[in-house]
Amino acid sequence: MSIRRRLASAALALAASALLFAGPAASAATHRNSPYTGAVSASAADGRVLFSDRPGAEAYIASVTKLMTLLLVVEDVAAGRYGFDSYATATPEAYYSEPSWVGLKAGEKMSVRDLCRALMVESANDAAIVLGVNSAGSLKAFVERMNARAAELGMTGTVYHNPNGLPPNPKRRYPWKSFNVSTASDQLKLALEMLRHPEAMEFMSIKTCDLVKTPWGFRTSVTRRVNEPLAKTALAENERLVKSMCNHNNVMCKDKLKVFNDDGREAVDGMKTGYIDAGGSSVVLTGQRGGKRAVVVVLGSSTAVERDANARRLMEDALAALDW
Repeated sequence: MSIRRRLASAALALAASALLFAGPAASAATHRNSPYTGAVSASAADGRVLFSDRPGAEAYIASVTKLMTLLLVVEDVAAGRYGFDSYATATPEAYYSEPSWVGLKAGEKMSVRDLCRALMVESANDAAIVLGVNSAGSLKAFVERMNARAAELGMTGTVYHNPNGLPPNPKRRYPWKSFNVSTASDQLKLALEMLRHPEAMEFMSIKTCDLVKTPWGFRTSVTRRVNEPLAKTALAENERLVKSMCNHNNVMCKDKLKVFNDDGREAVDGMKTGYIDAGGSSVVLTGQRGGKRAVVVVLGSSTAVERDANARRLMEDALAALDW
């Protein structure tokens, strides 16, 4: 074994120790723990696991759910069922959501492309509903597709009840009865599948995006991607800027958390975060260095600060282990 490889392996071992002994759980709930409920990192090229700690522990994944929603839409487009430039019309089911959202009302329209952008950048819960109904004809049918696709990918610890990850709450008009659950190892399988689709990466690598109100609904305008400069949004006479949407992926977007390569370019370029009170903070990250790509999954951290710190550390170590 080369000296460089031994050093990388030692770094991973030290990271494992630091994470495993970070202190007692901050919560007695099994879905929200300190430093996390479960975590894993791996090489994207072959799925080789680099770090693993409770990879099969069940977690409430919240908006990480939207990775499966995006995968099904991207696969629909690849199969020719509709296009990214096709328009989807919001139905009353869009009301099964709350902020983060676009604010779609029944009858308003957005292109599939714009909905996917809002899904990944704003983590828009109504966009997930509209995409699901547009894809399968009903919310129930789309959730069935989500679970069927999870089974095909070998995600044996995963059950979806909705396409956006919001918790069950009859007082907030949600019809589902339980939480979406998954494991770190299952989300790794999903992430590896998503990396087979360049279109998915185009959505996940957006840092900021403007939401624009149009006469028929909404559209989006990308203002910044990873390693690209800021762009301005041009408005037509009958349009208005509603808000600037910022990606919740802090390791990808916040300067103090970014991971840089030797050439000064940012390494982390995609995937998704999630948070609900019962399940804590979760994230799936991907990043590349020297033509080699890594995936990191951290589920069920007690705080976003804890999640981001550990996810960043695991990404640094994974990229170092691959870069030899």
